[in-house]
Amino acid sequence: QVQLVESGGGLVQAGGSLRLSCAASGRTFSRYAMAWFRQAPGKEREFVAAISWIHGNTYYADSVKGRFTISRDNAKNTVYLQMNSLKPEDTAVYYCAADSTIQIVTTAPGYWGQGTQVTVSS
Repeated sequence: QVQLVESGGGLVQAGGSLRLSCAASGRTFSRYAMAWFRQAPGKEREFVAAISWIHGNTYYADSVKGRFTISRDNAKNTVYLQMNSLKPEDTAVYYCAADSTIQIVTTAPGYWGQGTQVTVSS
């Protein structure tokens, strides 16, 4: 079992940066693939970024590639999402997710956090 708690959301102007954190409980955090999703008002939840547990391989949605960076600190049971050059269309609730493989965590993860709001003003 893994419990996930996101933090770091807020209001930022376009072009600014934010760093989201996701703290995980559970002794086997280092063996979970981790991901970030987001859901904008009136839209479906979409994949943003993921990181594997074995080699720390990273994967990104095209819409955030080059602007967002996912990373993890297994010693702190935490995964991060550094968001730079933010745009108004990045406004959404951001969710942390976990599961056993990259294939599962990027499509249908079994563990979710409660979400944190990110608002980018123009």
